Amino acid sequence: MIKHSKQRDAIIARLSGRTDHPTAETLYQEVKKELPNISMGTVYRNLKQLASLDKILIVRSPFGPDRYDPIPNQHPHFFCTNCFAVLDLDVDKNKILATGQEGFKGEIQGCISSYHGLCPDCLEKLKIKN
Repeated sequence: MIKHSKQRDAIIARLSGRTDHPTAETLYQEVKKELPNISMGTVYRNLKQLASLDKILIVRSPFGPDRYDPIPNQHPHFFCTNCFAVLDLDVDKNKILATGQEGFKGEIQGCISSYHGLCPDCLEKLKIKN
């Protein structure tokens, strides 16, 4: 159990309920409006601590800085190669695990999966443009 702090509570409040997977910089800019003296280091430390306590998930982006997810359990993400959006995917994790287990003599206990391509918005813009 961690002690409450004004900074940590503000970070959690800015992250709660979001689906856009903000960067630490985005969270910093938002929290700074409420707590002008907060430092970027404080934001990073709190995000790291929240992740280590399984309160949030750090999403390692192949296209830029880490992103943060208020849903702490591992789940598939989609990375847009055009606008760099990060989206949650509703994929049956058991099917992914079963596919990985086929022909593998060890025991798979979990997985981290990600997909990349064009998000629906970018795909629609491309269709309109052409």
